[in-house]
Amino acid sequence: MAEATTPPPLSPEDAARLTDFARAFKAAARAVVLYPGAHPTIAATLGRIVQLTSPAALPAPLKITVLPDALLVDGRAPGRGDQAIGELAALLHSHLVGEMTVHAGGDVEAWRSFLLLLGRSIDSVRAEGGITRLWTTMAGRHVELREIDYTEVLRERDSGVAAAWDQVIANCLQGDAFSLDDETIRALVEIAGNSERLGEMMATLEARGHDAGIGAKTAAVLKMMRLVLEAVTKAEPDRLDPVLRNMATAVGQLSPDLLIGLLSHTQAETDPGDDSPRMVGAVVSRMSDKTIARFVARGVISDGGSPTDRLAQAFQSLVRDNEERQRLLALAKEDVAASALGQTDGFEQVWDHVAQKLLTSYSDSSYVSDEYGRELSRARTQALQVEQVSDDPPERLRSWLRTVATSAVRSLDLTLLLDLLRIERDAAKWHGLMQPVVRLIEDQFLVGDFEAAQKLLGVVVSEARGGESTERRQSATTAIDMLVAGSLLHHIVTHLATVDDIQFDRVKTMCVSLGEVMVRPIAEALSSEGNNRARERLTAIMLAFGNVGRRTVERLKGSANAAVRRTAIQLLRQFGGSDALPELTELLDDNEPQVQREALRAIINLGTDSAYKVLKDALASGTARSRDAIMQSITMLRDERAAPLFAYILTNVDHRGALGGVYLRAIDAIGTLRDPEGVAPLKNALYRGEWWAPRRTAAIRGAAAAALARIGTAEAVAVLKEAARSGPRGVRAVARSHADQAAVRSAREARS
Repeated sequence: MAEATTPPPLSPEDAARLTDFARAFKAAARAVVLYPGAHPTIAATLGRIVQLTSPAALPAPLKITVLPDALLVDGRAPGRGDQAIGELAALLHSHLVGEMTVHAGGDVEAWRSFLLLLGRSIDSVRAEGGITRLWTTMAGRHVELREIDYTEVLRERDSGVAAAWDQVIANCLQGDAFSLDDETIRALVEIAGNSERLGEMMATLEARGHDAGIGAKTAAVLKMMRLVLEAVTKAEPDRLDPVLRNMATAVGQLSPDLLIGLLSHTQAETDPGDDSPRMVGAVVSRMSDKTIARFVARGVISDGGSPTDRLAQAFQSLVRDNEERQRLLALAKEDVAASALGQTDGFEQVWDHVAQKLLTSYSDSSYVSDEYGRELSRARTQALQVEQVSDDPPERLRSWLRTVATSAVRSLDLTLLLDLLRIERDAAKWHGLMQPVVRLIEDQFLVGDFEAAQKLLGVVVSEARGGESTERRQSATTAIDMLVAGSLLHHIVTHLATVDDIQFDRVKTMCVSLGEVMVRPIAEALSSEGNNRARERLTAIMLAFGNVGRRTVERLKGSANAAVRRTAIQLLRQFGGSDALPELTELLDDNEPQVQREALRAIINLGTDSAYKVLKDALASGTARSRDAIMQSITMLRDERAAPLFAYILTNVDHRGALGGVYLRAIDAIGTLRDPEGVAPLKNALYRGEWWAPRRTAAIRGAAAAALARIGTAEAVAVLKEAARSGPRGVRAVARSHADQAAVRSAREARS
C-alpha cells in the first residue's frame, strides 16, 4: 500500500488571500460584538472584508475546509501559519462548521448579519437547531455552510461498533438504565483497546451534551468510563491496566472544564458505595507526561495564546510540584511551537505569558473575606429568578441593559485604565500597567477604534517624553517599543486603504507621536505594500516625520534588501530638495538596475543644474558599462522631464573622448522627445566639429540635423534652412537634405 503523500502548501497568492480574509474576518467579528451598528469602526472593519470578497478580488468562490485549528483550501494549507487563521478555524469549529464557501458580492449588512450569528453563544445557536439552520432561515447567500454531522461520522465506522458507540453515548447523556449485552461488550472492549477511538467517543459525548451543564457532562463521562471498565472486566479482565492507560490518554482530550469536573470527584465526599473517586484517581494517576503536555498545548492553541483560568486550574490540579510543572510546560511548548500559533511573530513573549499564567495559582482570599465567601456560596442555592419579577418598567430595564452593553463595558475599561495611569504614583505598579495598556491599544487598532487608542496612547507618549520619574519614563518607553515591535503597524496598514480622512489624520498623529522608532518599520511596510492608497498614506506618514524621517530614510539606502533601497529613493524624492543629491548619487552605482534607475529618475526630477552636474560627473568618471547603463536609463524616460537633462549634456559635455557616445545619444534622444526647447542646443551641435576629425564631425552634424527635422517646428526648420543657405560646406549638405525632409513631413501633417 502506497504511503499517503502530504499535499503541497497553497500558492503564495492563495495563501495571502486566505490570510488576509482570516485577519479581516477576525477584526470584523470582534467589532460587530463590541460596537453598535452605526459606529464608524463597523463600517471600517466590515468594509475591509467586503473589499476582499468583492467580485474583482474574488473571481471564484472561496471554498474552505475547517479543521479544529487550521483552514484548508483544496485540501492544502498555507506554507506559513498565521494566528488569525487558527482563531477563525477555532471559531468556526466551535459552531460545528466543517466547510464554508464564500461567494463574491456580500455587502456590509450581509456580513454583519453573519458575524453577529457567529458571535452568539454556542449553546443558544445549537438550541435553535444549529448554525446552518439559522443561517438558512436568514436567507444568507454570500456564505454557504456545511455543518459536521456526527451521525454521518459514526456511519463511516463498522456498523456494530458505531451502533454500540451511539447507544452508549445516548444512554450516558439521558441517564437511562442500561444493561450490557454481548455485542455491546465486544464493541466497548474493541474501543477501549484504542486510546484514539476512546478519546473520540469521549469528545463526541462532550459535543453531544452541549445543552447540559458541566455537572451533567461530568456525570455522563463518569458513567461512560464505568461502562467501559465494566465491559472490559467482564470480557478480558487481564487487559484492565492497559485500558486504564488508554482511558487516561483519552481523558487528556477533554476540555479543561470537564476535566476539572472529573478531578473534583477525587476530593469530593461521596457515599461509601460510590466508586467514582477511586476510578477517577486510577485513571488520572496513569496520565503520562506526554498526555498532560498535549492537554496543555491543545488548550493554549484553542485559546489563541491566552490560557483561561480553567486551563490553569486543571493543570495545577494534575501536577502539584512546581518543578514538575515547569518540565511539562517545556514539553507543551514544543507542541505549541509546531502549530500555527508557534509560527507567529512574538511567540516567545506569548509563551512567557502562558507559562506565568499556568504556573501561578489563583486565589481570591486576599480580597474576598470569609463572610463574603460564605454569602457567595449560599447564593448558589438561593438564586432569585430575576426574569420572573416584572415590577420594573421597560424604560428602566432598557436603561440598565445599556449600562452593561459591550460598548459601555469597553468604555468603562478604557476609563479605568486612564484613571489608573493618572492616579497611580508607585513606579513599580505603574510599570505593571504597561502590558495591559499595550494589549488594549493593539486591540483598539485591530478593530479600528482610533479615537480610544489616541486617548490611551497619548498618556503613554506624554509620560515617555517627560514623566514624573525616570522609572516611569523608562516604563513608558518600553511600552512604546513593545507596540512598535508588535502587531500595531500591521493593524494600521490593514485599515489605511479604507478609513476616511479624519480617521487617517488620527492615525498619522499617533504614528508621529511615537517618534523615530516608527520610521523604519513604516519604510519597510512601504516596500512591500501593494495597495496604492495604503502606499500613499504610508508615504504621507513618513513625510510627516520631517527631518527625523529623512535621516532614517538616508540610512535605509544601505539596506541589503533592494526593495527597501528603492523605497528609500522614492521617499527621498518625496522629501525633495537638492540636499538629497549626495545620497542619490551613491545609489547611481548600485548593483541592482532597478535601484539605479530609481535614483536616476529622482535626480532628473530635481531638474537643477547641480543635479545635472551630478549625472555629468557620473558619466565622466564611470566605466563604459556604468555610462551605458545610465544613458540607457535616461533614454527610457520618454517625457518632458528628461529634455532639460539632454539639453544640459549638449551644452556642457565634451563631444570628444570617452563621452562622445553620450553626446550623440543625447542628440538622438532630444530629437525623439520633439521638445521645442531642444532647438537651441541642437543648433550649436549642428555647427560643432573639427576639420581634423571628419567622421566624428559628420556624425554629430548628421544626428543634430536629423533631430531638428524630427522636432519639425517652424523654428527648427528655420535653423535647417539657414544652415543649408549660409552654413559651412559640411553643414550645408546635411542641413539641405534634412530641411527638405522636414518640409515634406510638415506638408503631409498639414494635409492630414
